[in-house]
Amino acid sequence: MKFYKKLASYFFSAKIYEMKRCLLIILFLIGCAQPPQIQEPSGFIQVKGSDTLVNAAQKLAEEFMKEYPYIFVAVTGGGSGVGIASLINKTTDIATASRRIKNKEKEIAKKWNVTPYEIIIGFDGVAVIVNKKNPIKKLTIKQLHDIYTGKIKNWNQLGEYNSSIVALSREVSSGTHIYFKERVVQLDNKKSKEEFSPNVLLLSSNQAIVEEVASNPQAIGYVGMGYLSSRVKALAIKDEGDYFLPIPQNVIEKKYPLSRPLFMYTDGEPTGIVKIFIDFVLSEKGQKQIEEVGFVPLRSRDVFQTPEN
Repeated sequence: MKFYKKLASYFFSAKIYEMKRCLLIILFLIGCAQPPQIQEPSGFIQVKGSDTLVNAAQKLAEEFMKEYPYIFVAVTGGGSGVGIASLINKTTDIATASRRIKNKEKEIAKKWNVTPYEIIIGFDGVAVIVNKKNPIKKLTIKQLHDIYTGKIKNWNQLGEYNSSIVALSREVSSGTHIYFKERVVQLDNKKSKEEFSPNVLLLSSNQAIVEEVASNPQAIGYVGMGYLSSRVKALAIKDEGDYFLPIPQNVIEKKYPLSRPLFMYTDGEPTGIVKIFIDFVLSEKGQKQIEEVGFVPLRSRDVFQTPEN
């Protein structure tokens, strides 16, 4: 009797084992039939540099993170020089700049095994602004040069009202400061040693210049086109030919004499999540953000050539 009980128990256990085995096989096959889960790209991107581009970069980051919620993009300013220096010392993934990287910066980068890779993301016109009460409407590049080097000190030297000129500039770490120095103060002459007049006041941001000009009838300053507002008056500028205002159409047609490209730099050709972000910046959606903050998107221009340093 005990023998038959043991035999029955054995067959029952074997049957349970086979059932479990079949169940596991079925579950495995069901699992194989389901599509594999796609992992969302994730990580952290640091963007640092140009004050001119900080609003645009923040807007780009916000729109990008709506599409890629697992990639966080942090944006800070400080100036083009700060951004490029941060790229060289590897504390930022992307440097934003309103001027092209200098040869000296390239040499330093090489020593640190960094290879700056340049991406043009849009275009800008550096707007010269005055207080709305100032009757002046236009200036030549030469007159701007004379104002910022201290040769013209009073508005009456330009045929306007009798008042001293308060010239405002960005601080030296700013790419816009360097661009204006090379283009206006040194008149595009690489051999020129001319500097800003010591009486020129240096301010930390585009917005600070807008605020000062809006409140001071004697002031003149320059800002990126994306910072223009109804609180100040932009002047028409002439180099050779006619006077042109800093509006997108004049930048597109290369008529406005203070037009320039805007840059992002990465260490080598972008890869991974940095490439995903750069691709977004250059996409139709990204370029729309560039346009909405007041700059000129890439699609508006065929090729924008500026001389290498």
